[in-house]
Amino acid sequence: MSWVILMGAILSEVGGTLSLRMASQPGADRRWFLAVGAGYLAAFVLLSLTLSLGVALGVAYGIWAACGVALTALASRVLFKEPLTAVMLLGIGLVIAGVLVIELNATHHR
Repeated sequence: MSWVILMGAILSEVGGTLSLRMASQPGADRRWFLAVGAGYLAAFVLLSLTLSLGVALGVAYGIWAACGVALTALASRVLFKEPLTAVMLLGIGLVIAGVLVIELNATHHR
């Protein structure tokens, strides 16, 4: 269950970040800032709940951050036509690989 909650935290953070992009557009409806606040609030509440269910901070935060970066980059490419170069994809891959190494090491030392 903790992993489902962590996924909710990730999706909430990505939603908040994408809403921030919408709110920053010239002439944007200021109600987008409500979505920003709600997304980030939900993300931190769900991340906190994940930690209270026993997921280690380094593991939870690493997965949250890596998945957030990857999903935000992919979504901003689709939604806002922002660049996503091969070097950027390599960077995302390295972040994900780093999180996997942390997770494997944390599992090994339990």
